[in-house]
Amino acid sequence: MAMNNFKKISEIHEAFDSGTLTPIELVHSYFVEMKSNPLNAFITECQDRALAQAEQLTHDLKSKYQGKTPRVAKPLFGIPLGIKDVLTVDGVRTTCASKILEDYIPPYTATAVQKLENAGAITLGKMNMDEFAMGSSNENSAFGPVIHPTHSDRVPGGSSGGSASAVAAKQCFASLGTDTGGSIRLPASFCGIVGMKPTYGRISRYGQIAFASSLDQIGPMTQSVEDAALLCQIMSGEDPLDSTTLNAPVDDWSESVRAEQRRGVSGFSGLRVGVPQEYFIEGIHPEVKNAIDSIIQKMKSQGAEIVSISLPHTQYAVATYYVVAVSEASSNLSRYDGVKFGTRSAAAREAKSLEDFYKKIRANFGSEVKRRIILGTFALSSGYYDAYYRRASQVRRLMRNDFESAFQKVDVIVSPVCPTTAFKLGEKSKNPLQMYLSDIFTIPASLAGLPCISVPIAKDQEGLPIGLHLIAPRLQETLLFKAGALVELLVGGHTS
Repeated sequence: MAMNNFKKISEIHEAFDSGTLTPIELVHSYFVEMKSNPLNAFITECQDRALAQAEQLTHDLKSKYQGKTPRVAKPLFGIPLGIKDVLTVDGVRTTCASKILEDYIPPYTATAVQKLENAGAITLGKMNMDEFAMGSSNENSAFGPVIHPTHSDRVPGGSSGGSASAVAAKQCFASLGTDTGGSIRLPASFCGIVGMKPTYGRISRYGQIAFASSLDQIGPMTQSVEDAALLCQIMSGEDPLDSTTLNAPVDDWSESVRAEQRRGVSGFSGLRVGVPQEYFIEGIHPEVKNAIDSIIQKMKSQGAEIVSISLPHTQYAVATYYVVAVSEASSNLSRYDGVKFGTRSAAAREAKSLEDFYKKIRANFGSEVKRRIILGTFALSSGYYDAYYRRASQVRRLMRNDFESAFQKVDVIVSPVCPTTAFKLGEKSKNPLQMYLSDIFTIPASLAGLPCISVPIAKDQEGLPIGLHLIAPRLQETLLFKAGALVELLVGGHTS
């Protein structure tokens, strides 16, 4: 096996235990791959920091840690990760892919990242993304677009495109993304990896630079459901630094996945799988629809009960999302004024008036960010708040009710992740509305705060991956990971 061609964390740990590989050798191999296959997936490489971490772990490999070897005590011992550049790491440049934060060095580390590093993970660098996580193609980055890992003329999806592309291209073993309306699940589907968004509040957002605070969630992007379960398990839990985190039990999700794998596809027997009629609409690419239909039939043949369900307010999801998200973005991004936050350029320092100063500072925002700030400011303005934001919040509640009613009849819900496979670079960048529709199937679950996962199930005739979207009830990550593991077994473990 090539030095960085591992599919699971357990395979890396077996290599460590056998003495055929050390953490520092593994980390070196990923940096070599970054250089040999430039995808623009990284904004900032942390080579010195990563090698120092790896050197210490290599030294500790045979030592004792609280009576155990470090490899046993730390479940992510020596695992090289990429971190989306919307999450802070102490002393490491964090830009949100924006010129307005081009030189920002945070003095603290995001809780989710800290938990992973405490478990032995190594941070290779900060991943490219759509600016302030606003986009579905990773073409909105101030540092240039990310390239798809296998098709150089295609987008990797967004906003966590750098995270997805790097995992698929073996430039990091796994990565962290953030998901507001689909920004983990869409690029995971486009790049052929596993991408998971937990229940809202499962994982602390402390250290995540906000886009839309009532929607944003951190989640893992991996090559297997088992590893996604492990990373999510380590990151989850109440955090006193984030008042929105939940005081809810965190099960051993990775062991639940392994148990399901041992049980085999017989686990489908009796599983009630909901198929929402509103998600199978005109405009879905035929190969995407055929792949989803095929996997549903395979589930049925293994004993799953396929139930047609209705989520009647789905038609309002995109409009509702783009009122709620842009309104919250307008509020969150107002802090970037060149005084409290944001780069104060030489041109701004020479401004003759306060108005001119603000114009020069905020000229550093990209066009998509400006568009959403303007829309959000309008929606929150006097005389329009009730007509837009308040009404959107009410519709959001109705969509949550739709899911609650559906989950009285089914255990999980399945759908496509996106109507298409990865589209071409530039294909939708001049039509924002068309771009926004890429998230039509992922947005409803985000508005409801539900856990969901994208699992690769097939490829189209051009070799572009297709993902299956699984949605579970609130706080039912155990059920979600089990269902994801069953789908993985059904398609043979991996589609790459």
